[in-house]
Amino acid sequence: MALINSDSQKRIAAAIATVEQKTSGEIVAVVAADSSAYLHVPFMWAALIALLVPWPLIHFTWMTMQTVWLLQLFVFAVLLATMMYRPIRFALVPGSIKRLRAHRRAVEQFLVQNLHTTEGRTGVLLFVSVGERYAEILADAGIHKKVTSAEWQGIVDQLTKAIGDGRSADGFVDAINAIGAKLAQHFPPGSADPPRLPNHLIVLE
Repeated sequence: MALINSDSQKRIAAAIATVEQKTSGEIVAVVAADSSAYLHVPFMWAALIALLVPWPLIHFTWMTMQTVWLLQLFVFAVLLATMMYRPIRFALVPGSIKRLRAHRRAVEQFLVQNLHTTEGRTGVLLFVSVGERYAEILADAGIHKKVTSAEWQGIVDQLTKAIGDGRSADGFVDAINAIGAKLAQHFPPGSADPPRLPNHLIVLE
């Protein structure tokens, strides 16, 4: 993935391993290319616009219905092909929908990566979805009681700023260190089960 190259992935894995030596908590970092393909969006917009094509032509031209129908199909096909281009497709999706899909993918990854199974309920997921330009930190019940949402959001804001500045690897490492500091403060080593979840950055294409 262009956002994080192989060398950066090694840096991030090393940062997670180092941080987890100072806490009984668990950190898993996941970066996804996107949280949904949104393939329905080009079809929806192309069909909607194509449905509007006949009205002015029927009322203001002498075109036959067959010609109008063929033109309608042509418009649909051209718009569909154009809107399938990934940047255009994602631009057509409302921000609220993208945030909802990305959050749902984050929750899914929290469960898939077994962060809900730690003995002290101290699992933390750092999730980034590139296509939606979305980042989130999800914490299990144990740590969620001790760290406020505003504190997590502050870490996310610094991460997204670093990514925007072209310092993705630095942003991830800094975010992991900040998460680790919160975990170490409330869950020092030995207060729960030893680390057993993956330390490497999980990349979802």
